[in-house]
Parts: sequence; structure tokens; C-alpha cells
Amino acid sequence: MCRRKARHYHRVMIIEPRPPLLRRLPAGVWVGAFWTLVVVFRLFTRRDELRHLFEYEGNIEDMPLLVTAVVTTLVAALLVRLPQAAIAAALAGCLFTLGMRNVPETPVVQFLIADAVVGYTAATRSRTVSLFAAAMPVAMLAGMLAWGAWNGYPVKPMAYGGLAGTVLIAWLVGHTVHQGRAHAEALRGRATEQAVTAERLRIARELHDMVAHSIGIIAIQAGMGSRVMDTQPAETRNALNAIEATSRETLAGLRRMLGALRAGENESAPLEVAPGMAELDRLVERNAGAGVRVAVTRGGEPRTLPADVDLAAFRIVQESVTNVLKHAGTRDCHVTVDYRPHELAVTVVDSGAGRPTASPGTGYGIAGLRERVALLHGEFTAGPRPGGGFRVAARLPIPVEVGP
Repeated sequence: MCRRKARHYHRVMIIEPRPPLLRRLPAGVWVGAFWTLVVVFRLFTRRDELRHLFEYEGNIEDMPLLVTAVVTTLVAALLVRLPQAAIAAALAGCLFTLGMRNVPETPVVQFLIADAVVGYTAATRSRTVSLFAAAMPVAMLAGMLAWGAWNGYPVKPMAYGGLAGTVLIAWLVGHTVHQGRAHAEALRGRATEQAVTAERLRIARELHDMVAHSIGIIAIQAGMGSRVMDTQPAETRNALNAIEATSRETLAGLRRMLGALRAGENESAPLEVAPGMAELDRLVERNAGAGVRVAVTRGGEPRTLPADVDLAAFRIVQESVTNVLKHAGTRDCHVTVDYRPHELAVTVVDSGAGRPTASPGTGYGIAGLRERVALLHGEFTAGPRPGGGFRVAARLPIPVEVGP
């Protein structure tokens, strides 16, 4: 029962708004209504209009007009779902009007309608379907040419070749449109995939930088408390208080991050809880409680930084101090923050073992810092120092409009 309720709770119903009534009407209805209005108007302006429409007397406004109206209405009705049937209707109109010798334009118009449908099919259907559609009018032309030659009727190969050329042009135009749409769709898919990957890496960096530092402090405090539990109860109590405070702070940060991620489904989740260099002193105090002495040297004139630069600089210091806590084998490090006119320089050095990680498969922190700096078009280096220890240095450019 609980499982059924859970499935019902997670079911999401997506109801798309219905388009307006006028947009739901098929195109064939609109074309038919247009020709109906034309005929009704002519009924009031021309005598015996219906008789003229159903008889051919050499006038383009008689039966040729009716054939054109019927063909265009059928083509509009069949175009989207059955384009081959639409082509067949246009070609049937072309064959029917061949006998109207006094109005030679009518069959040409029907054939050009078939060309338009060929172009539409090439733009919206697969290559196999579009080639079959293009073959229909070409086959009709070949059949007409062969029939005329067989029965001794005068034929004009150049005219038939010109009409076949219009079919080829229509197919090429439609195929070009189809390829352009496919290319644009591929680019959109690639951009979406890159955006998803970038967002996933961003969330991974934030989770790593938020959780890894706190877990490192908790591990140190827990180890310290367990060692002095019997001899120094007061220190054990302080360690437990530090563990509780760090755990609550990390849990609150995770909750706020999840809330920001769920705030907008189609929007980039702003990490509003991200800290900055203003919390550097607090970071120093927290690590001092874990037994890591962090000396901070500030150069230049401190000023308000862009949010992304501020966050990246803080994460660089935080991750570097975390690595000192976990891997360096020392409890001292030196942080230098230099506010330059057009960039912020951050350097963290220690005199420990000179290795940022100790086990294979780790090291996501340094990789994440490198990604952060690269996204800001900065420079990042991390590696052992010649005299021992490890050095992390980054130079983050500051946009000119964000000045002191």
C-alpha cells in the first residue's frame, strides 16, 4: 500500500494547453473555405456561374479554376499526413487539364503544385520517402513522353526536361532545408548535453568542496576526542561540540543547496549559500579548532569581488587547507591573498609531505579547483615545492567593470 502511494505521489501530470480553435482547423478547411467564398462571390457577379464552372469553353475562369480549387484543397488537406497522396492529387489535376488546349497554363500550374509538395516532403521526411515523392512526377513525365512518342503525337523533350528540372530543384531545396534542420537539432542536442554535463560538474564541485572539508574536520576532532576521552574530558567535550557544530552547518548547507536546485526546473540553480573571501577568518578559526594553524597574509586593497571569483578563491583556500589536514602530515600552512588591479592571486603553501592525495582514485578536489579556475579564464598550478611541502597557486582575472 505504501509503495502504491509512493508511486502515486511521484506521478507527474503534464497538461499542455490546447491551441486556439482556429489553429486546430486543418489547412484544407481554410483553403476550401477560401474557394467557397470565391465561388459565392462570383455567383452574385456573373451569370450562370455554376454552368461555366462545370463546362470548358476556353476560358481560364471556367473549369480550369474549378480544377485548381479542387486540387489545392486536396493538397492542403493531405499535405501533412499523406504527402504522396497530395502529389498524386496534383498530378491527377495536371493530367485532367492536359486536354484544355486553349489554357495551357493550367496543367503547368498543377505540376508546379506537385513540385511544391515534393519540396515539402524533402524538407520534412526521410530521404527514402522524399526520393519516392520526387520520382512520382518524373515517372509521369517519362510515361507521357513515351506515350506520345509511341502514338505519334508531337512531343517536346526539352519541355519535359525543363519540368523534370523543376522537380530536381524542388527536391534539392527541400533536402537542404532538411539537412539544416538536422544540423541545428544536433547542435541543440550537443549544447543541451554540454549544459547538463557542466551543471553536473558544478554540483559535484560544490558538494565536494562543502562536504570534504567538513568531514575532514569531523574526522580530526573525532580522533582527538577518542584519544583524550579518559584523561581530558573537557577536550573531549570541546571536540564533540565542534563535531556537532560542523555537522549542523554542513547539513544546513546541503539542505539549502537542494532547495536551490529544486527551485526552478528549467533554470540554472543559483548556489546562493556559497561562501566568499569574507568568511576566510571563520575558516581559519574552524581549522584551528581541528589543529591546523593557518597564517593569512593579505596584499593590495581588499574589495568586493564578482560572485564567481569570490567563490572560486574561497574554495581554493578551503580545499588546499583540507589537503593539508588530510595528507600533508603537518599542521601549518600559509595563505596569501593578493588583490591586484585586474586579478586576484591566491597562494597556499605548506611544509608537509608534498602530496595532495595518498590513495589512488582520489584527487577530485585539485581537479575541481583546476576546472573552477579554467572557467574563469585564470591560471592554476599545484604541485610539490622544491624544498618540501606543497604549493597551490591561482590567478583569477577580475572584470574591469568590477573595480575597487
